[in-house]
Formats: sequence, C-alpha cells, structure tokens
Amino acid sequence: MTMSKKNIGLVLSGGGYRCVAQAGALKAFEEYGIYPNIISGASAGALVGAFYAANYSPEDIKETFKKIKLFNLYRLARRKGGFINVESFYDFLLGYFKEDDFAALSKQLYVTATDLVNAKIRVFHTGDLIRPILASTSFPGILTPVDIKGTLYSDGGILDNFPVNPIKEQCDEIYGVYASPIRKMAVTEFKNSFTVLDRAFHLRIHQHSVSKFPQCDLVIYPRGLSKYGLFNTNHIDEIFQVGYQTTIQALEKRAQRESVVKEKTDISKNVVNTLLT
Repeated sequence: MTMSKKNIGLVLSGGGYRCVAQAGALKAFEEYGIYPNIISGASAGALVGAFYAANYSPEDIKETFKKIKLFNLYRLARRKGGFINVESFYDFLLGYFKEDDFAALSKQLYVTATDLVNAKIRVFHTGDLIRPILASTSFPGILTPVDIKGTLYSDGGILDNFPVNPIKEQCDEIYGVYASPIRKMAVTEFKNSFTVLDRAFHLRIHQHSVSKFPQCDLVIYPRGLSKYGLFNTNHIDEIFQVGYQTTIQALEKRAQRESVVKEKTDISKNVVNTLLT
C-alpha cells in the first residue's frame, strides 16, 4: 500500500524587501522537513514564491533580492501611474526562469494582483508568468501598474495581502509567513495628512490579513521586521535571519507541544491498558 503525498501549502504576504524574511523561513522549514508544493503569494511575496517554485534555494532568493535595484535613473517612468517603470524588470526576471510560463515551474504557484479597472482581485495561475509577478509587486504610487490584456493591474496586497483562499481547498497543511507587521507609532509622528492616510491604509490591510491567520496550521509572524522599511536594501542579511530565527522558534515550540500531547496520550493508553488487564 502506497502513502499519498501530502499537499503542503505556503501563503506569502507582501512586505517589500522585508519579504526576504520569507526566504529565511523557508530555510527553517526545510531543516524541519517541511517542503511546500503549493504556493500563494501577494506583492513581493509572489516574487519569493515564484523563485521557490522554480527551485531556487532560500539562500539564492536572498542573494537575488540584493540584485534588485529599484531606484535607478533608467527605471524612471514617464507619463505612467508611478515613479518606477516596473516593466523595466522584465528582462531581469526572465533570466531567472526557464520559460515565461506558470507551467514551467516545479511547484504550483498562485499570484494575486489587483484589477484597478474592475476593482477586484485577480488570481493568476496559468499562462504568462512574469507580467503577473510584476503586476503583483507594483506598489501603488511608486511602481507603475501593468497592462495585461487591456486591463491595468497593481499590487496584489491592496485587496488581499495574505492570499490563503486560492489554495486552502487543495492543501492538507498550510503554513503562512507574514512580512507586513504593524509597529506602534508615537503621537508625535502624526505630523501631516499623508502619515494619517498611510497609517489608515496599512491598518486596513493588516486587519484583513490577520483575520485569515486561523485558516493556516501555522503562521510565522516576525514582528521584528517592523523596524525595517519596505524599500530598505541595506539589511537584507539581517532580515533573512529574522525570518529564519522566528521560524525556528515557532517550529521548536510546536514540536514541544506535540511532544507533551503525545506523552499525555501514551500515559492515558497505559492507564487504560492497566485497568483492562
């Protein structure tokens, strides 16, 4: 009799360069024998998921993020809805994938993007790969939206920054890695309307994401990421370690709980057997 393989799901939130922590989490998962084969990602989490689905190692993913330079003059957009032309990264990404096609990946990948025209979330799973990734990572106002078949798409995190829904019916276990923690702010930091609007925007996204955590078997939430900026490229190694250490701690705690439960179960069985003999 052969055992059927478990489908292990992985949900990756957005979070800019802080999503390198998700690569650190993947390193920890692998050390514990956890190898996700169905991945759902939003924003930069979709990029991490795509690299992992293409069989890049967690260390490879970290090193690749170091090569992504957003703020170069030749990437500046002209007459588009953002400062940086996200489509200027197409050739860069093309060099990392065998084909520009979801079917060429070794693991199932679901990429969420926000349909700006029809005001709804769109999940990409088949067909062209790179443009949906670019769309999902297009942080609004900074990176330009992406035109896919006549519709403009932007950051998947706008409407669903923790996209568990696309994979929850397919998986035996689901792990999530959330890279968008909310830090406590001082009253004195609210000095202008932009700060208030930005805070309100991120609080709404955060609450919507956290409400989905119970749908996962385990969520890794590295709160230490809150001190790093979305576009901070100076601490990538540190961010990777934050994700790795947070995940190791979470997996150790879970293993300890499971050990205690097993021990209690074994004691109960021994008591029952003793009473029956």
